[in-house]
Amino acid sequence: MGSLGGDLNALYVNPAGLALYKTSELAISPGLMFNTNKADFRGTSTKANKTGFDLGTTGFVAGFNSHNSRWTNQAFSIGISQTANFNNFVSYKGLNSQSSYSEQFAEQLSKSGLDIGEALNAPGFAYGTAPAIYTYLIDTFSNGNGGINVRGLPEFLLDKGIALAQQKTIDTKGGIYEIALGYAANMDDRFYIGGSLGIPIVNYSRYTSYRESDPSGDPNNNFDYFELNDYLTTKGFGVNGKLGVIFKPQEALRIGLAVHTPTFYTLTDRESTDLTSATENYTSQAVRKVSSTEFTGGEQGKTLYTATTPWKAIFSGSYVIREVSDVRRQRGFITADVEYVGYPGSNFKADGENVTSDDQQYYNDLKTVIKQSYKSALNYRVGGELKFNTVMFRLGGAYYSNPYKDNNLRSHLAQVSGGVGYRNHGIFVDLTYVHNLNKDVNFPYRLTDKANTFATQQNTRGNLLMTVGFKL
Repeated sequence: MGSLGGDLNALYVNPAGLALYKTSELAISPGLMFNTNKADFRGTSTKANKTGFDLGTTGFVAGFNSHNSRWTNQAFSIGISQTANFNNFVSYKGLNSQSSYSEQFAEQLSKSGLDIGEALNAPGFAYGTAPAIYTYLIDTFSNGNGGINVRGLPEFLLDKGIALAQQKTIDTKGGIYEIALGYAANMDDRFYIGGSLGIPIVNYSRYTSYRESDPSGDPNNNFDYFELNDYLTTKGFGVNGKLGVIFKPQEALRIGLAVHTPTFYTLTDRESTDLTSATENYTSQAVRKVSSTEFTGGEQGKTLYTATTPWKAIFSGSYVIREVSDVRRQRGFITADVEYVGYPGSNFKADGENVTSDDQQYYNDLKTVIKQSYKSALNYRVGGELKFNTVMFRLGGAYYSNPYKDNNLRSHLAQVSGGVGYRNHGIFVDLTYVHNLNKDVNFPYRLTDKANTFATQQNTRGNLLMTVGFKL
């Protein structure tokens, strides 16, 4: 918590808390993560599970006294923590009588002004629209008024009142590991100030599979199914800063304020897709399959860009029960944080030597979408600890608010945690379990000319973390 201090987690929340250290400490925090996802898509419920490794704050802090100075002690620290864990598996399916994923490809071709030959050679079309053209998932049709419309073959089933069977699976792996360096100083054991420099390292992979099919069993609908598989990896690093202060107006009371700068990332995406379309009697070849590499010279697509995360500000307060200099005689604490996150400040920009006007326009449009879709939010955390000589018991909770402007899109995260610790003769062991309840939405695809359908997703994640530390 931001105003409590005396914990390595201060590196990542409020670095001023490092100034409560007067000796050196080494801590290691391995853990496990248990994921359960429930999703509902157009009235059909599904469930999926995944387990992975987790890493809590691990590092070293050196505290030392400053003689003949009001700055009574200082501390330096280095640590590493898994600030994001991407290991997850989500799957949902249902019947959709309103739209087809193929409409997204048809829409992109229609609005581009390109003919089919030009579209097959357009770099921006290589991962969906060009394969859809190549496999005849979409095609041009006379509209009866002397004009031409681009349509997906599944749209003709919708015209007949046949709902399409749709299924999406998302399998993600990796995480963000942030290395942090921190410094803090303590004035008269009443005012604490500190800062930290973070270097997050991103390693992310995502496999997405989408399948759409005709559930009627009619072999003469000119559409049986199509399946789109997308393979994406993101690697890179960033830099951020955190600055914080803690003030003790009374011995038992601590007030904290911390500001987190945006993280400035340099990232590289590598992506490829493959699309299979089964169009029955529409062409002489009933099933066609093609990879995006067919349109990118045999290579995976590579995108260089920068990303900027939002500013954060954290206001904290703590009350220490029986605050005395001999921490062995303290009986516990109660602490709370309120965190402000400015989500609309997120930003992306094209990077690299060969940035085109289309690239710049894409990221400008993305920036507009972010500002239109997201709002700033407040998050809340509260916790407490009771200490009985060498044994400690903890309880905590947190609530992360909905960042979406659209009231129909409901997203929040609630956390409940509990733990037990043992500390004696310079050795401490803590065991903590955090139970996360996360509600969010997932769109299988996006269209601009009609309402978008989405799946509601409920994620239950358990994090079991053990910390072993030594006073040096």
